[in-house]
Amino acid sequence: MIGNAIKYTPQGGHIKIKTIIEQQQVIIQVIDNGYGIPAADLPFIFNRFYRVRSGKANEIEGNGLGLAIVKSIVEQHNGHLSVESEPGKGSLFSVRLPLTNK
Repeated sequence: MIGNAIKYTPQGGHIKIKTIIEQQQVIIQVIDNGYGIPAADLPFIFNRFYRVRSGKANEIEGNGLGLAIVKSIVEQHNGHLSVESEPGKGSLFSVRLPLTNK
């Protein structure tokens, strides 16, 4: 997620990483003010090999596996991955993982 934030945020943009402890979960957020993701693409961005092909995102190299791998790892740890995004304004990716006492 951090790698994508770097790739999809133009020079001079901002990336913030936050962690929050809430209701027996740790929430990790990666927030950027990069290119953003069109609403039509949001349901598919965690699918293997899916790439956003519009706007500036079309100029960036990649194979469409990064977010699918992140989702798989998060789910293997009983977590949840979500995204909020708006073209031209940036994206907020959130990972929620349960806290354990182990």
